[in-house]
Amino acid sequence: MTKAEIVQALYSKIGGFSRRESAELVDLVFEMMKETLGKAEKIKVSGFGNFVLRDKRQRPGRNPQTGQPIKISERRVLTFKASQILKLALNEGAGAVVTAGVGAAGAAMAAGGSATAAKD
Repeated sequence: MTKAEIVQALYSKIGGFSRRESAELVDLVFEMMKETLGKAEKIKVSGFGNFVLRDKRQRPGRNPQTGQPIKISERRVLTFKASQILKLALNEGAGAVVTAGVGAAGAAMAAGGSATAAKD
């Protein structure tokens, strides 16, 4: 999905906004996310997941073409960890397969509960 498609979806589903206003809202949300991540803060979207900026140290590596050792520079990487709600929504059709054979604790975890709740 592209940013233009997000703008179009916002425009058609919400209503009350012009296309230009919808585009400005989408741009504003992305700009706020960039600023927050730029300050090395975590973004948590409840029911969706977490965006976390991690610092990676310098480390040794190899050039895949020549095999020569090189140093991989330190850098920041953005990671995303999906929430359990999102994972379950994405795997709804495979839900029976995912929970089959995992026992009561695994089924409780897949259903959003805790492993201790399944022991009671």
